[in-house]
Amino acid sequence: MPPDRDLAELAELHRVATHWTTDLGRRVETSPDTLRAVLAALDVDAASERAVRRALAERRHALAERLLPPSVVLRAGRPRDDLRTAPGTELRVETEDGSVRPVRGLGEELAALPVGRHVLHAERAGRSEAVPLLIAPTRLAGPANRGWGFLVQLYSVLSGRSWGMGDLGDLAELGRWAGGLGADFIQLNPLHAYVPGPLPDPSPYRPSSRRYPDPMNLRIEAVPEFGSLPPVDRAVAAELAGRAGGLREHVLTGGLIDRAAVRDLKLRALELLHRVPLDPVRQAAYQRYTEAEGPGLTDFATWCALAEVHGTRWRSWPAGLRSPDGPGVAAARRELADRIEFHRRVTWLVDEQLGAAQRVATGAGMAIGLMHDLAVGVDPEGADAWSLQHYLAEGMTVGCPADDFNPHGQDWGLPPWRPDTLADAGFAPFAEVLRGTLHRSGALRLDHIMGLFRLWWVPAGARASEGAYVRYDHEAMLGVLALEAHRAGSMVIGEDLGTVEQGVREELADRGILGTSVLRFEYRGGSEQRSGPLPPEDWRSDCLATLTTHDLPSTAAWMDGEHVGLHEKLGLLSEPVEQAAAAAEAERSGWLGELDRVGVLGPRTGDVPGRETLGLHRFLALTPAKLLGVWLPDTVGDRRPQNLPGTVDEYPNWRLPIADPAGRPLTLEELAARPGPRAVADLYRDLPAE
Repeated sequence: MPPDRDLAELAELHRVATHWTTDLGRRVETSPDTLRAVLAALDVDAASERAVRRALAERRHALAERLLPPSVVLRAGRPRDDLRTAPGTELRVETEDGSVRPVRGLGEELAALPVGRHVLHAERAGRSEAVPLLIAPTRLAGPANRGWGFLVQLYSVLSGRSWGMGDLGDLAELGRWAGGLGADFIQLNPLHAYVPGPLPDPSPYRPSSRRYPDPMNLRIEAVPEFGSLPPVDRAVAAELAGRAGGLREHVLTGGLIDRAAVRDLKLRALELLHRVPLDPVRQAAYQRYTEAEGPGLTDFATWCALAEVHGTRWRSWPAGLRSPDGPGVAAARRELADRIEFHRRVTWLVDEQLGAAQRVATGAGMAIGLMHDLAVGVDPEGADAWSLQHYLAEGMTVGCPADDFNPHGQDWGLPPWRPDTLADAGFAPFAEVLRGTLHRSGALRLDHIMGLFRLWWVPAGARASEGAYVRYDHEAMLGVLALEAHRAGSMVIGEDLGTVEQGVREELADRGILGTSVLRFEYRGGSEQRSGPLPPEDWRSDCLATLTTHDLPSTAAWMDGEHVGLHEKLGLLSEPVEQAAAAAEAERSGWLGELDRVGVLGPRTGDVPGRETLGLHRFLALTPAKLLGVWLPDTVGDRRPQNLPGTVDEYPNWRLPIADPAGRPLTLEELAARPGPRAVADLYRDLPAE
């Protein structure tokens, strides 16, 4: 049943959608119970008709009384038509450099201000307000020329020096090697901090914090203080390195990557390094870093220290510790000062090595270097959920509604941003998250970038299909993103796969944000109608184009139909296996026919990565896509997906090293010596212009 008029208006005034349209064009009404639950998460009482009327009157009054919106975000030279203020309101702007100037309205004068963070003041009839004013660049700079790069999960690339998983030292070597092949970037999995301890869900897309990287990525021996360890501690470090070598050999002989074991060894080594005093130069560098990071770093380190004492589920901590401003936190910070300092310093060490890896990549000739990945959300019990809880919706998780591909919907278990408190803060928490990942990158990929427009909220205890869309001020969210990327000198790529609202891709392209195009989803009439492969000339140019992703079968497995057997084995098929196999064969035949039509299938040689895979890469080169991504495991014939959606314990998601076609793990040194990566690099050496 649709909601009554008052509840519907109250919901819309709080950006909660009262209906939505499925991927097949069917309108669905949001249930009144869902609307009430979502409003409750926004601190709006809608439990009864009387409460709804009272809340609606209060909301109308609050909106009518405001002199200004909670914050104002504009694109340079692009005034917004939806901004209004009452007649007789006097306005002035305090710019980022401290100057003050009067303005006559919220239109062209504001949009003509310099790019940056300012403050907008308003006065009328003895009342005054001051709100953040952000001026974003009109358009982000894209790649100067068409380019290509490797897509890789860092943990899966182990060198002979790795401590059981790929690390930042391996990343630097990977960048040097890839740059030598002519690559312009390396797109990585999120390197965000994990929740420490056992990892039942090792997904990099469910981090503890998106603002800070994980210490398990460190190359221990590359920390400058390692050379100054006293003899006794050096012996302990050598013993830890020996045990780490055992972890590495376990993986390289067919075992799985064990992040918890790697973390345990590295943290013991870091405890030793923490006892080594920093020399004056490094102490000054550390001081500059901590001052630049400010309270956010201290909050993150505080959560880490408290988690060591009370466990990682902060909602079960003593009541006085359940928020950064809790009555017991100040005393806990004094008691745990050394542990907080330890975690602050370790975070700095990771930042240093990330910076070094980026310098190596660009020094090897890469135009972009590292392309980091920003997860769509965080673990509800992690560090960010604790420190930013005022800006996250309690009792809600993010997902997607039921559609033709997911008839039951999806619940990702991640708390969403609150659009109201985020706007009140001038979107500063969102900017901090972006800044932490942009800091050491040449480009940033945003997972599910459509979430800057709207997110599907699922109330606790409800089915994923029983949610509601909550809208965000996408002008503001995209403006903050553009401002932070502009200041970091970074380009932005949005993962815009799946059901995308009309106008979203056009808005992203207008701002210079590249989209994501995956060959398996590029068909005439879209992925739903699939009336034949989309010819290369009809692909969009403003995108990063790839053959596959970490969530899809490898190209070789897809072309052979091998993924159907794997899905059947794990009970993931929603149709008879014969029907799925026939569909896979039809899909393969369609693409092989298209490759033959455009003349990109070479001779059959039996070499890895294979005739079909190389032909598909030649096809991508014919598209106008500005960036082309090469799934690194494809180049050596690895047939296993890194992640198989819909599985938990049934498949070793996020724990596999790169391997050859027979499943034998390859070290970074072995991978670099294989002919496959160079064969693909040669195809992309002289990319035609758009």
